[in-house]
Amino acid sequence: MDPRVARTRERLQTALFDLARERPLEEITVADIADRAEVNRSTFYQHYSDKDVLLADALDAVAETAGAALPERIPVGGEPPLALRVFLEHLDENAELYRQLIAERGAGAGGARLGARIERIVLDALPRADRGLEYEIPPDVIAASVAGSVLGVLRAWLARDPRPSVDVAVSWVWRSLLGPGDGGSRG
Repeated sequence: MDPRVARTRERLQTALFDLARERPLEEITVADIADRAEVNRSTFYQHYSDKDVLLADALDAVAETAGAALPERIPVGGEPPLALRVFLEHLDENAELYRQLIAERGAGAGGARLGARIERIVLDALPRADRGLEYEIPPDVIAASVAGSVLGVLRAWLARDPRPSVDVAVSWVWRSLLGPGDGGSRG
């Protein structure tokens, strides 16, 4: 991708996240995003057909970065990968936006894409976790289960008032992935 295109898309994505920290997503217009990114509306439309496509692309970029940062071998116990902490720090910084995206009945396209991205990360990680393991459950079913569990934990974390720390959320997500056994401290 042309570096100028990448920079413009990154500016538009950052502008959307910044604005979503200030007010609800439905109140943000394309003009607001273009103004914040310091581009004109025609530049916005050269890259995205609408705000929802920008949002989905921005969410994909964040999840892709987190997925790319996963270690080659995912530990089955021990400490959670740093990529999980980085991803949850991003969610914490943009909590209101993610509350809207993964709300019980309001997932919409952005929430669906986030879930699909988590599924793809899990599918990619399954062979890395143990290349010789024969799964009794099809990998796509495992990925859907893990994504649903992660989204459920994130939904519960983001809904709490006051919201627990990122450390607590990392612990909750990690423990939900490992199972309820005696895998470490309680969060």
